[in-house]
Amino acid sequence: MYQDILVPTDGSDGTMQALDHALDIAAERGATIHGLSVVDKRLYLAAGEEQKPELKETMTENAEAAVERVAEAAEDAGVECTTTVQDGIPYRAILDYAAETPVDLIVMGTHGRSGRDKLANLGSVTERVVENTETPILVVRMGSE
Repeated sequence: MYQDILVPTDGSDGTMQALDHALDIAAERGATIHGLSVVDKRLYLAAGEEQKPELKETMTENAEAAVERVAEAAEDAGVECTTTVQDGIPYRAILDYAAETPVDLIVMGTHGRSGRDKLANLGSVTERVVENTETPILVVRMGSE
């Protein structure tokens, strides 16, 4: 039933908790994990002209580190993994990836945003994905809640 599992990540500890659930399912079923991190263009576009390039570079490096954590965890679990970093609006990029790839399951945490992202975004990425996807989704309640 589950051969391709999408795990969107921002690299936070919360999203890594969701990854643990995804890896357990993937290991049991021989599925592939798709690690996706999205550089939120709204944040760097809102910065001053002089700050935009540096902010985008930092955000891209953070996104690359986030999917690398997913790849390392998948390797440790003996699970096949692909990773992608995209530029865009997180919930839209997640929905587009799920529709285009196609994946059988999306695994996300109830939260995971941190720093500027938490302050800048109204609403929840997870909530928007849940409301707008036809792909089955597993929402993992984070341990701090």
